[in-house]
Amino acid sequence: MTLTEPTLAPPMTPPTVDMAQIFAAHAERAARTLALRPGNKDRLFDGLTAAGITHVTVTFDGAGDSGQIESIGAWSGETAVDFPATEIEYAALTWDDPEVEMRQLSLEDVVEQLTYDFLSDTHGGWENNDGAYGEFCFDASARCIHLEFNERFTSSERIRRLRPIEFRLAGCGDVMNRRAVGSSSGSTRRGPYSPSACWA
Repeated sequence: MTLTEPTLAPPMTPPTVDMAQIFAAHAERAARTLALRPGNKDRLFDGLTAAGITHVTVTFDGAGDSGQIESIGAWSGETAVDFPATEIEYAALTWDDPEVEMRQLSLEDVVEQLTYDFLSDTHGGWENNDGAYGEFCFDASARCIHLEFNERFTSSERIRRLRPIEFRLAGCGDVMNRRAVGSSSGSTRRGPYSPSACWA
């Protein structure tokens, strides 16, 4: 009978991931994306003004790790109007290309893209847990963007009240006292029976 010693595979080469380099690349990309924002905003305001649109309102809502834009409305003064079919240039970066890509997007699509960008910049994770809702106003006349942001949260409050409860056991003449903890949703009985027990 021949015994064969088990052999182990050679250990794997340890990974050579440079996290500092990854973070630096991410920060550089974020800075480049942020630098494109003013030009995109100016082109949007120019396009809205040329179309006779004074302001655009955008409502958003999200919770449970999912959020979306609910509505986008264009206005000329106090009158709701339709977006024209006009397209403008929108500068963007893609993950697989370091060069700036100039896209042709409609005015409504640019408003939607900038809305998600600004939400990510100012309130990252706004759609998580209880979520949030609010409204953007793209004011073409003043060339500024307003945000009304409302964050939801869950709050709980415990109210503790102690009071004696009297009751009798069947066949027992002694009164048993027990403490109860009350709350806004009812009462929960806790603790041992206090006086001497009496069994018939």
